[in-house]
Amino acid sequence: MKKWVVRFVSLLVFNVVVLLLIGWLTPARVGWAALWAGIVLTAIVIWIKPLVEKWFRSMAARSAGRRTRAGEKLVEALLAFAVAFLVWIGTVLLTGVSIGGGIFGAFWGYVLPPVFLLIGWAIYGAVDDRVESQAGALYDRATGTKTVATDATAPAAPRPESSAARSKRDDGLTEEQRRMLDELGKS
Repeated sequence: MKKWVVRFVSLLVFNVVVLLLIGWLTPARVGWAALWAGIVLTAIVIWIKPLVEKWFRSMAARSAGRRTRAGEKLVEALLAFAVAFLVWIGTVLLTGVSIGGGIFGAFWGYVLPPVFLLIGWAIYGAVDDRVESQAGALYDRATGTKTVATDATAPAAPRPESSAARSKRDDGLTEEQRRMLDELGKS
């Protein structure tokens, strides 16, 4: 649960910043709807975007053998833009964000925000591990829990007081089962 909360909140903050930039630099009007639009955009990015991306990639894979390397890169770029465009349209339809007025305003309100989303996703993809680790530390501080970073190959050192106290109990568990339950309780 912690992993999903941390991922959602860190992506939400990043998406709100991207939406505010879209509102400042494009004809699209975000305004006070940025927080709600950020929540909707984050939900779409986490749960719907991977499905749409997979669907588009499976359609494009049918003709991949007939394309050149440059053609393949062009198709990948168009697929990424199409996914960003659909995410942007979904965000506009479900929130108070408006595209912009006039012929040119509406055109750039449809074209530029998906480009900003693509740039934002690329930046977030480059820094997501650090952002999520910082958000995880904030989450741990807020909830009062403490996460101990252990090496996956090294066994966790048992605490003498807890393992001795548990071994005195007649619970029918082996030491390995107790250790596994302890590790499960830490995550």
